[in-house]
Amino acid sequence: MRSIATINQKGGVGKTTTTVNLSAALARMGQRVCIIDLDPQAHASLHLGVTPSDSELSTYGVLTADVTLAQARVPVAENLWVVPAHLDLAAAELELAGEVGREIILRDKLAEETEEFDFLILDCPPSLGVLTLNALTAAKEVFLPLQPHFLALHGLSKLLRTLELVAKRLNPKLRLTGIVYCMYESGTRLAAEVSHDVQDFFDSLNASDSVWAGARSFDAKIRRNIRLAEAPSFGQSIFDYAPGSHGAEDYQALAIEVMGSEAAGMRDASVVTGAVARPASTLID
Repeated sequence: MRSIATINQKGGVGKTTTTVNLSAALARMGQRVCIIDLDPQAHASLHLGVTPSDSELSTYGVLTADVTLAQARVPVAENLWVVPAHLDLAAAELELAGEVGREIILRDKLAEETEEFDFLILDCPPSLGVLTLNALTAAKEVFLPLQPHFLALHGLSKLLRTLELVAKRLNPKLRLTGIVYCMYESGTRLAAEVSHDVQDFFDSLNASDSVWAGARSFDAKIRRNIRLAEAPSFGQSIFDYAPGSHGAEDYQALAIEVMGSEAAGMRDASVVTGAVARPASTLID
C-alpha cells in the first residue's frame, strides 16, 4: 500500500482538491483508495458529500477515543472510502497536549487496520501541528501542492525542516515524492519561471540522504478550472461533476503518472476511464 500525505502549510493552494480528485481518479482506475481527512475544516469530507453528525465516528474519535478506522470509514464511491473529519478535530491538539506518543496515534491505529487498500491518502490541515505530524508519521510519501507564483517558496524551508525532523526522529521511511502544480496557467511567463525556480530550489538542496532527495515536479499540471471550484458545493469529485472538463483531464493525467505507467499502460487507462492521457514520467521511489 502506498501511503501519501498531501501537505502545505499555506492554505488555498489546491491541497484538498488534489487529495479528493487524485483519489477519485485512482479509484476509477480500479485502485482501492482510502482518504483520511485530518483537517478540522473537513473540506475533503464535504467535497465527497460526507458530513459526519457524530464527532466520535470521525478522525476526531480515531485520535482521541477508542474508535477504529474501520468504524469511522465511509464508502463514497466504487473503490473509494473516506474517514471524515469533524469540527471538533480543532480541539484535538489541546486534548492531546499531554498525551504520551501523541504524534504516532494514527500510525498505531493503521497498524490495527485489517482492510487492504492500494492507496491511503491523508489530507493535512494548513499547519504543522500535531494533526500534520500524525499524517507524516503514518505516511511514506509526501505530495506538495503548489500554486505557481513567487510566494510559493514562502515557508517552504520550514516545511522541509519539519519533514527532515520527522524522518530523523519518527519516520525514517518518509520521503517527499513530488510537487503538484495547481491553478496552473500554462500560457503565462510567470508560471514557467516559478516552476523553474522551484525545481532549481530543490536541486540546490538535493542530497542523497535527505528526505527530499530526488523530489521532482509532476509532469501533469492542474490548470485553473472553474469546474474544480464548483464541484465541492455539489459534494462530488470532478469526475462526477464535470467529467469532460480540463480539471478531470488533468487529475486523470496526474493519477496515471502517480501509478508510474508507461505509454502503453496510459493508453489502456485512458480507454477504461474515458479520459485523455498525456505523457508521464516514471516517479522516483
